[in-house]
Amino acid sequence: MPDPRVALGIFTLVTAAALLVFWPRRGLVARLRQSRLMTERIVTEDALKHLHNFEMAGRRPTVESVAGALHVTVNEASAVLNTMEAGGLVAVKNGDFRLTPQGRDSALHVIRAHRLWERYLADKTGYTEVEWHQQADRFEHRLLPAQVEALAAQLGNPTYDPHGDPIPDSGGSFVAHGGQSLMAMPLDESFRIVHIEDEPEAVFAQLVAEGLYLGMEIRLIEMSPHRVRIWADGDEHVLAPIVAANISVRPVEKAVAAEPQPGEPLSVLKLGEHGQVVGLSPRCRGPERRRMMDLGILPGTVVTAELISPSGDPTAYRIRDALIALRVEQAQLINISRLPEAAR
Repeated sequence: MPDPRVALGIFTLVTAAALLVFWPRRGLVARLRQSRLMTERIVTEDALKHLHNFEMAGRRPTVESVAGALHVTVNEASAVLNTMEAGGLVAVKNGDFRLTPQGRDSALHVIRAHRLWERYLADKTGYTEVEWHQQADRFEHRLLPAQVEALAAQLGNPTYDPHGDPIPDSGGSFVAHGGQSLMAMPLDESFRIVHIEDEPEAVFAQLVAEGLYLGMEIRLIEMSPHRVRIWADGDEHVLAPIVAANISVRPVEKAVAAEPQPGEPLSVLKLGEHGQVVGLSPRCRGPERRRMMDLGILPGTVVTAELISPSGDPTAYRIRDALIALRVEQAQLINISRLPEAAR
């Protein structure tokens, strides 16, 4: 006769194993099912974005283009499109794939989530420019419509992402930046950058390394098959044509895509004057932005100019009961509104 204790032990192990595998919502089977459904959703939403991008560009999507965008085989792309057609997201006629109204709404939701998340990463975190797109690619599929709307409200309902791409509103409407390629512009005229394409990543990284940013005023001084020279922020930048082609601009008086920056730079404060931080300049990105935030330089923070070095630079500012020395070029990255003495 088997030992009851051994039998009880075996029963307990078998029961625990069964629970581990089949427990509703938390068991291995449920997790695998959730993972599979999430993967299918990501693939579908990526296909929707691809079709919408082609639609906006006036291009004809193909099974091959969808396969390339999803990094799958043509047969797998065909299966995805067939599923989307059955779900009412895509209409197929004479070999052409077109988004249905339902499919277009779904695509715009994902695009809105992606661009809002990039805006959040740019304005509220210390992530570098080259990380924004990768991070947003992951989070765009996780945000529910209510979460997207809450994020938009938190950010002040921005109309453009940090690259200048328009952010659709909750109804799906948006205003394009209206820029043209820098390569099509005449020499010796001033323009404002209204869009910087973030793909391919290697080209975008070169533009970031040059210190170019949305809203920057530039002057085109040379264009040849081998190089493009521009003047911006008191410095000359030399770009390869393939890199310069990722920049879209508008004449300065017509450029409206760059959202206005409130306040004035911290560097204008004289000794003893107070200011309240309203934001950081779009030039302040990555580790520099993270450092500013770690120092407590956040919207609403009161800053006082207290000491200045004999050479005139840096200046020591009192920020959250600490004295912090900032060079002029650093203080120019911090936007403030002046405060009267009584309001401090």
